[in-house]
This record gives sequence, C-alpha cells and structure tokens, in this order.
Amino acid sequence: MDSHPLLTLAHSPDPDDVFMWWPITGKIAPDGSQQDGPAGLPTIPTGRFRYRAFPADIEVLNRRAAGPGDLDITALSFRAYADVRERYILTACGSSFGDGYGPKLIAARDLSISDLREPALRIAVPGRHTTAFLTLGLLLGRESIGDQSRFLEMPFEQIIPAVAAGRADAGLVIHEGQLTFIDAGLRLIVDLGAWWKQSTGLPLPLGANAVRRDLDSRYGPGSVAEVAATLRRSIDHAMRCRAESVEYTLPFALANVARAGNTPHEPTIERVDRYISMYVNDWTVDMGEAGREALRRLFAAGAEAGLSPDAGLIETA
Repeated sequence: MDSHPLLTLAHSPDPDDVFMWWPITGKIAPDGSQQDGPAGLPTIPTGRFRYRAFPADIEVLNRRAAGPGDLDITALSFRAYADVRERYILTACGSSFGDGYGPKLIAARDLSISDLREPALRIAVPGRHTTAFLTLGLLLGRESIGDQSRFLEMPFEQIIPAVAAGRADAGLVIHEGQLTFIDAGLRLIVDLGAWWKQSTGLPLPLGANAVRRDLDSRYGPGSVAEVAATLRRSIDHAMRCRAESVEYTLPFALANVARAGNTPHEPTIERVDRYISMYVNDWTVDMGEAGREALRRLFAAGAEAGLSPDAGLIETA
C-alpha cells in the first residue's frame, strides 16, 4: 500500500480547471473516474503527497468549503473565499482573472441596466456565492438584488438553455458559456469584466485555488508550502504540454454541453483552446501583487456595498 498521504484536489469540470491538474492527479474522465493505464497516473513527481481529482460544480465547491470544509485543496469563487478564509489559504497559482473580460449578462432581447434592476425580471445565476454574482450586485446595487426570489440559481451549463427557452429573462454566464451564448441566438447585455476594468483599471478576480491551513498541523510544518509548490509545477507542466492538455479537456466541454441539452453547437478544440487562453495564463501561474491589489479592491467594494464580508489581509501560499 502506498504510504504517501492522499489529498483531494477539487475543481470545476470546466476546461480551464481541468487543464491545470492532470500532471499530478493523472487524467480522469468527466464523471470523475480515473482513466485506465499510464494516462491515469501522475506525469510529474508529487513529493510526499498523492493527489486525487474531484470535479464538481463551482457553487457546490463554494458551499462545501463553507460547510464541512473537508476538501484538502479546492477551487473556489473569490467571493466564497471571504467566507472560509480562516479555514483555507489562497495559493498564488491556480487563479483565474478576467483582464477586461469576464462573466456576461445575456438575454434574448435588448435590456438596459435599468431593466435589469426591475424586480419582476428573472435572472438565472450560477450561484449566490460566486464572484460573478457579487460583481452583478456591484453593478446593479444592493437594493436591486435584495429580492433573492428573482435570481434563479442553477448549474452554469443550464443558464443558456433557460434564457433561450424563456424560463429566465436574462442569464449570468460563466465558464465557456461566455463564448457559446451567441450560438443559442442570445445577445450580450453587459460584460462584467469589461465593466470592472473600466471602473477600476484592474482585472476582475474570478476563480481561486485554496489549500486547507491545517495541512501543516496534520502533516508537519511546511506542508502547505510544499503542496503549493507542487500545484505550481503541475500548471507549468500543463502549459508546456499545451496541445495534450487542451485535447484532454475537450471531453469535459462536451459533457457540459450534454448536461445542458438542446445546445445548437458542440465545442471544438479551437474554441476550447481559445477559452483556456482567457483563463490559464500569467495570472494563473502567479497572481502577483497586481492580482492581490485587484482582490483587495473587489473585497473592499463588496464589503462597502454590504454584499460580502471583509476578507481582511490577502495572503497566499
């Protein structure tokens, strides 16, 4: 039996998250099962620890981190990190920032910002703990999102079909839906990443990666730093083997489409590659001081508007 501790590494089933971690978890299928043979084994050394991939919807992971908090390493919305900062520490690598682009409000007809503030207008959202929803609140104002009943929470891949079918008047799309909504005959109302950049001059922090703070007490001092360094090596390897990494993510994009149903076009390798380029880049390798400043601004704006807790000092492993 392998005596190396096994750590859970949770991420969304979206191509950009999947892209980063296969070098240390081994390749998995969209249902989370390990691929057979050498493909299912880590490609690079993982040190004292082994890593098991755990794909799940980002809002599921947000809520799990705030609830049992049992995942050793997990993707989070940056907004959700404000709720779990005492349990988890952010890693400098593995984040996604929208530098002039980001989650998009889409609809079947032209709508103004004033229209979006109307209490009767139903907006499909990927979760109230997502950064996308926080940014929507900053755009519309706290009073406009006070009536929670008009926000229809659903898995991200269901939002475009819901708007196209008229079950929602507008939708807040994340992940690859930022590129595919046009295929469903829908139109862009506002790009929240572009709005944030115009308002602040900064990129919009979206997805985070975090590690449980108690790894040091469980496995010895320096464990958190060791895990963070391994995560960085995984991203570096995935980026060096870009063609293989992108090809590996395509089945996950196809599975997302299959779950959505009634989607006019299947994703292509070219579109998946384009999407990954948006969210796996220099910001992902290391958010740096510029990323931390963007985080400070986002958390400060959310706390000032009464939309999220103050996250305090931004520290990273």
